[in-house]
Amino acid sequence: MISVDALTVLHGGSPLFSNVSFSINENDKIALMGKNGAGKSTLLKIIAGESKASSGGVSAPKDFVISYLPQHLLTEDDCSVFDETAKAFASYLDMKTEIERLNEELTVRTDYDSDEYYKIIEKVSEISEKFYAIEEVNYEAEVEKVLLGLGFVREDFQRPTSEFSGGWRMRIELAKILLQKPDLILLDEPTNHLDIESIQWLEDFLTEKAKAVIVISHDRAFVDNITTRTIEVTMGRIYDYKAKYSHYLELRKERREHQQKAYDEQQKMIADNMQFIERFKGTYSKTLQVQSRVKMLEKLDIVEIDEVDNSALRLRFPPAPRSGKYPVVVEELTKTYGDHVVFKNASMTIERGQKVAFVGKNGEGKSTMLKAIMGQIEFEGKLELAQNTQIGYFAQNQASLLDENLTVFDTIDRIAVGEIRSKVKDLLGAFMFGGDNSMKKVKVLSGGEKTRLAMIKLLLEPVNLLILDEPTNHLDMKTKDIIKDALKAFDGTLILVSHDRDFLDGLAGKVFEFGNKRVREHFEDINGFLRNKKLENLREVERK
Repeated sequence: MISVDALTVLHGGSPLFSNVSFSINENDKIALMGKNGAGKSTLLKIIAGESKASSGGVSAPKDFVISYLPQHLLTEDDCSVFDETAKAFASYLDMKTEIERLNEELTVRTDYDSDEYYKIIEKVSEISEKFYAIEEVNYEAEVEKVLLGLGFVREDFQRPTSEFSGGWRMRIELAKILLQKPDLILLDEPTNHLDIESIQWLEDFLTEKAKAVIVISHDRAFVDNITTRTIEVTMGRIYDYKAKYSHYLELRKERREHQQKAYDEQQKMIADNMQFIERFKGTYSKTLQVQSRVKMLEKLDIVEIDEVDNSALRLRFPPAPRSGKYPVVVEELTKTYGDHVVFKNASMTIERGQKVAFVGKNGEGKSTMLKAIMGQIEFEGKLELAQNTQIGYFAQNQASLLDENLTVFDTIDRIAVGEIRSKVKDLLGAFMFGGDNSMKKVKVLSGGEKTRLAMIKLLLEPVNLLILDEPTNHLDMKTKDIIKDALKAFDGTLILVSHDRDFLDGLAGKVFEFGNKRVREHFEDINGFLRNKKLENLREVERK
């Protein structure tokens, strides 16, 4: 269907990847995996036609449509949400308008035998053939269905796009891509700005209605649910597995074990030959054998073991100072902005040592409740923090608050106190800032690297109430695992806002659901919550 042929990309004079080839077949659902900096986004841009390779190319059939959703968008603000989304049907509507215009022209012209008249007839026939080959579209209904699926409400449809955050504008672009029904959809971190319900809707759409899909995502559950093939980019090469992500991890482990075995055997063979050469290099009767072995070693291709990041240490937060028994008590809390009610009469009690998740659609009050707990906003009702509650806070914009002119090492060294100062390099290494990477300026770091650095700063503060608002956006899976293990061992209280089900699994033991202007308490983990939520949705559909 589409062929990637011998792609090579040079980055700073050295190859990012070399001679990469693979094909994308109809209805393939592919996960593009690899550590940060391996070249995944670059490869996606080349397939999309947004970037060019140093050599090699991408070939596709005529009229093949590729749609690409990058991580970051620059969108214009010149119309409503509905009208912007309806631009997905621009070519369809333009054809319809052009046919109507040409037919109108034919009705008023009287030069029936002229060349111009015949040219108009030919043009109408040509456009009509294309137009009527397309299945008739009720585009307004289609736009409405997709916008509702991605979390918009009807009241949003006529609001200007300028009123929405970058995350919501990303959803508008995603809606346009899904409505175009392309032959290949390329998605770079599509779930970063989606809540759990919207992710589930997107999963269903991609598995049931989309054609071929290639996705880069650090949401393990999302990748496992939608893909059946995994392409790993590592050390300038690719490995193509006909397997979903979780099975690919097992196959990759087996591959590296085989590589390690072959490497160890080769190293033993090299050592044995070197020992023979050293022992007999001055012996006349062994001269030919020595020379033969020297030549053999010179021509030998050394077995390579694919990179495994062994820099991750077992991280631990500092011991949490003891707080009161109930660090957070909320009673009958109401928050409004003008006429808009965020939530009304919300109550919750969080015990010392509990790890809880705030979940719900975007805009339903999760971050607002966090701001209330931290005393950043006014509200009606009662909110009390226990004595000696010390809050550590990580927000989605935390990375943007770093001093861009400092190096990675200086950023941490300036705030490290006590014995941790002697362990700064170990801490940086655990978050993949080992060696020369610790001397990089903050301004040259990627979004994921800045997020990791901001997380290290949080690790240095002894706190007993940790509040994390979407901490895993832009983090690769290995870093997320490091942080998750550290949070499991954290002996304080944790409030976590996240749409990453895999990250929440085994971490949060209770769920507070935000929605319909209220907060509901669920005494179960995220998997139990989702199972019950699915049943509720099914019953609601049946009642309708």
